[in-house]
Amino acid sequence: MAARTASVSRDTLETQISVELNLDGTGKGEFKTGVPFLEHMLDQVARHGMLDLKVTATGDTEIDDHHTVEDIGITIGQALALAVGDKKGLTRYGHAYVPLDEALSRVVVDFSGRPGLEYYVQYTRARIGEFDVDLFQEFFQGLVNHALLTLHIDNLRGHNSHHQAETIFKAFGRALRMALTMDERAAGQMPSTKGTL
Repeated sequence: MAARTASVSRDTLETQISVELNLDGTGKGEFKTGVPFLEHMLDQVARHGMLDLKVTATGDTEIDDHHTVEDIGITIGQALALAVGDKKGLTRYGHAYVPLDEALSRVVVDFSGRPGLEYYVQYTRARIGEFDVDLFQEFFQGLVNHALLTLHIDNLRGHNSHHQAETIFKAFGRALRMALTMDERAAGQMPSTKGTL
């Protein structure tokens, strides 16, 4: 099987992002983005998704974190699209429920070739430390638009916003891990009756 890896750079007047991704990694994350809470969340994706993920970013964080967070999502999405290849033999679908104390989230992913985000999260406060929780939706929207996947995110309960966020990102990692697994029984087959994704 060919290596399922990608290196992507995105350079705009607002941000400079580079992402290195290995879908068949060991869960190693390496981050230097200037947005510490996002780095903590990306580390959950790497660890629980068993992905190797390296993200380096500089951006106009003196304004706020919006452009940096959104563009990191876009660039990770581009890397996912490249690394997954032609999708033959791919499990395609993945889902996970993840708890953290009182919080519980469900994430379902489909490498459908069609970008779609259904995001149902009501955080109990607007900021986690200095991080604006509204930016998580921007991150995931950028990611699905460029990875060409369908993603459903539901925070089912929780009253600690840090716990809410962490369950979402852990569940996202676990759902990716399932969806990206190669199905030995379907080796070489496209997981769609259309013959393409």
